[in-house]
Amino acid sequence: MIKRIFLFVLTNILVMATISIVISVLGIQPYLSASGIDYQSLMAFCAVWGMGGSFISLLMSKTMAKWMMGVSIIDPNTTDPNGRDLVALVHRLAMGAKLPAMPEVGVYDSPEVNAFATGPSRGNALVAVSTGLLNQMGRRELEGVLGHEISHVANGDMVTMTLIQGVVNAFVMFFARIAAYAVSNLMRSEDDDRRPSYMVQHLLVFVFDILFGILGSIVVCAFSRHREFRADKGGATLAGREKMIGALQALQRTSEMVDTRQAAFQSLKIAGAPKGIVGLLMTHPPLEVRIERLRLMQG
Repeated sequence: MIKRIFLFVLTNILVMATISIVISVLGIQPYLSASGIDYQSLMAFCAVWGMGGSFISLLMSKTMAKWMMGVSIIDPNTTDPNGRDLVALVHRLAMGAKLPAMPEVGVYDSPEVNAFATGPSRGNALVAVSTGLLNQMGRRELEGVLGHEISHVANGDMVTMTLIQGVVNAFVMFFARIAAYAVSNLMRSEDDDRRPSYMVQHLLVFVFDILFGILGSIVVCAFSRHREFRADKGGATLAGREKMIGALQALQRTSEMVDTRQAAFQSLKIAGAPKGIVGLLMTHPPLEVRIERLRLMQG
């Protein structure tokens, strides 16, 4: 746990330092002055921070997944029969999806029954499964899970969700700062032309970042649920519809074993946390809905 916290803090420091350097190099001026908001500077500021943070996270996604989840990469030339079979299965599905390069295959130690795919591009991806999934699922269900994850890679979902998250982040920052400035102006007394202190201004920005961030999360989660349906369909095409349905049914039986501690990777996994998340903020549709859609699928 201490290692994970340290890596999380270190990563955020590096991201903040990188974006700060980019802002300095681009010559983006402070958006707030005595005369009011410079909207051009504010748009540039929000675009760099919103999009920049998302794309840096995308570029680091494989490395961070390995560090944060403790993923052990399986050597394609391993002599271990279980590891060799897992790599061969992933590579067969990847070839069926016509990926430009074979993804890395890894295993992470967790009792949760789950898997995820990540990486900056279709040609540079990682597919990882938990030890809990390997212990709890048969080969048919495993093939369905892996077909789903390979479909995420083939559909470019990592890049798509990064773009969506980056745009949402930029809009959240932009409107939060405008709202904070408007409220701070309303807080001025009639006999005092001075705006509230910078401390109050930053507090208002923080509050509006949270409020607009929740609204933005609803949009991002809606896109994520749509991509999950599409990955289910792709998994059914690659592995077979019955295997994909079997995989989701197996997840239903073990839903209480989904790890909720690594929230940052929930949207990358085949199943999200089943409790504590309202419907609009779920990255994955309910498993029963996904199964029903697959049953209604032609072929």
